[in-house]
Amino acid sequence: MGLIYLDHLSATPLHPRVKEAMINYIETTFGNPSSDHQIGQPAFQALDQARTQVAALLNAAPQEVVFTSGGTEANNHALKGAAIGLREKGRHILTCNIEHKSVLNSLRTLRLLDYRVTSLDVDSYGLVDPAAVEKAITTDTILISIMLANNEIGTIEPITDIAKIAKKHKVVMHTDAVTAVGNIPVDVQELGVNLLSLAANQFYGPAGVGALYVRKGTPIWPFLDGGVQENKRRAGGENLIGIVGLGMAAEMARLEMPERLPRLQALKERLAKGLLKRVPEIKINGHPTQCLPHMLSVSVEYVEGESLMLMLDEEGIIVATRSACASGSLRASHVLIGTGLDFATAQGTLVFTLGRENTEADIDRVIEVMPGIVQTLRDMSPLYKKGHSG
Repeated sequence: MGLIYLDHLSATPLHPRVKEAMINYIETTFGNPSSDHQIGQPAFQALDQARTQVAALLNAAPQEVVFTSGGTEANNHALKGAAIGLREKGRHILTCNIEHKSVLNSLRTLRLLDYRVTSLDVDSYGLVDPAAVEKAITTDTILISIMLANNEIGTIEPITDIAKIAKKHKVVMHTDAVTAVGNIPVDVQELGVNLLSLAANQFYGPAGVGALYVRKGTPIWPFLDGGVQENKRRAGGENLIGIVGLGMAAEMARLEMPERLPRLQALKERLAKGLLKRVPEIKINGHPTQCLPHMLSVSVEYVEGESLMLMLDEEGIIVATRSACASGSLRASHVLIGTGLDFATAQGTLVFTLGRENTEADIDRVIEVMPGIVQTLRDMSPLYKKGHSG
């Protein structure tokens, strides 16, 4: 039996059409898109096409798409670029306590530069209350950054409502949509945001390339200084091979999403129901309905998540204990702690992220194998024996 890959959050395999587009580019084009001669023009056309493809996925204008090295750079650029661009207006930024580390650590840097940051709590589902956002806005507030969908529990935030509040108070709105774009419909006009981050490796494109949507008229400084690439917003020669892959991944996501979503949602529900039935004392994290269709976070009582992941790996089932950017840390997930989960339960968490190639047979294999692994680990746990004695 082959490997069952259920960790699409950390990396997705290249879509066949993406691989084809990248190979074709490598074999036919090598020029610099900033060069006006006949060698540079095909490269410029490839760059322009990819920008149009990404814009179409977001319902944006092509000139509002700035290519980056990935979601982390896009988040850094959005926060630091907007903070500098708006520094004359104020120094206060709003966020929430379950954001990705690239947002939280960018804000930590801005604190060192005398910006003030207010981090709002979320409820037990991981939801931000728009009313709490409005209450926290001051005359000094310049920027709000709330993620569209959480990268560990999948909860989808009420960004449209928060963006309306931001607009009402003339505050720039950024959303980290890295986990969402390409997996659910994302329309920047409906959301009403000024800035939005995305990454290709979340929807069957290559790693190391992403984009930042910048609504026309939004004050933002370049993150990298140098030449005039990306409409003077991001200096340096573009990673054109990766960008071509991102463009095709965006096009395929736009075309295939109507089929992908219901199929992945059905697989996720099958997995959740099967685990709840077969494994006692587990908890599903995140919002029950306002959640990504391909992500399931499960906390297993009296079990350490790393051990559970490794034993599933031995069975050929690949899952994660948390976001790949935070793996390797012995600390409990700040996301789960932020939703009110205790440290011990948070440490027993697995994150399943399903993909376009997964089948019902894959899900049934997980449901078949996992109960025995959980029981084996619980039998070795003094906490489990103590909790079930007498």
